[in-house]
Amino acid sequence: MRISVVVITYNWPEALAAVLDGLARQCELPYEVIITDDGSGPATRELVVGIASDFPTRLVHLWQADDGARMSRARNRGIAAAQGDYIVLMDGDMVPDRRFVADHHAFAQRGCFVQGSRMLPNEAASRRMLARNRFRPHFFSRGLERRRHALRAGWLAHLVARPKVSRRGIKSCNMGFWREDLIAINGFNEAMIGWGREDAELAVRAFNHGLLRRDLRFAGMATHLWHRSRKYRGRDVNDDILDATVTQGLSRCELGIDTHLAEFTVPPQDLRTDIGAV
Repeated sequence: MRISVVVITYNWPEALAAVLDGLARQCELPYEVIITDDGSGPATRELVVGIASDFPTRLVHLWQADDGARMSRARNRGIAAAQGDYIVLMDGDMVPDRRFVADHHAFAQRGCFVQGSRMLPNEAASRRMLARNRFRPHFFSRGLERRRHALRAGWLAHLVARPKVSRRGIKSCNMGFWREDLIAINGFNEAMIGWGREDAELAVRAFNHGLLRRDLRFAGMATHLWHRSRKYRGRDVNDDILDATVTQGLSRCELGIDTHLAEFTVPPQDLRTDIGAV
């Protein structure tokens, strides 16, 4: 089983550096790390190229032009480019615990996708972490929300991971899917642009396809660094698309990952082997 970690990023190289450092220190390394970039400036590329020679596993950087928030398209390109059997989706400000990949591996199950959790340090705590380059909060850390997700308990993790159908708490910052399942439902819906609902809509189609959800709690730990909120501010077209997916029982979207598969028939460049390439 080869695991591809797909990390979406946009113009925050300091946070991405912490994420990549965390992935480089995993007790079980993924087969590859794919950074899918939704239009960042040159500082992000410079960061990735700068660490490539010492990175312990295959490292890919994909970039698309900054034409609004096109997270669905960026994630689809990362999934299409992936060479692994299993995809772990992360945000570029989610710093993983050293057992993050191993836990996703342990909880991967055919016929299911995995929904992970996150610790949420507040603004002051996130600034301290970035300044000190230390991202290992514990249950009693100052400025930590969702502190229950700082607790690790293997027996409890397996207890709460019973397969189910539920849209509650769906978030694409920490998810795991078999790649073939994502291909079957055509990945994220690229008709959904801007913040919100694309992960819930993906989950609905996954359920309609027959998949169940396993929650990864008390394991698969990660620290989601604070940033200014882009939370839901009122109904928009993404809500209409989600509602249509629910009412029509759709398991596949029209505008999805299939538009990118041909581009990656030849695997994209591993930056470790050709750092000078554009």
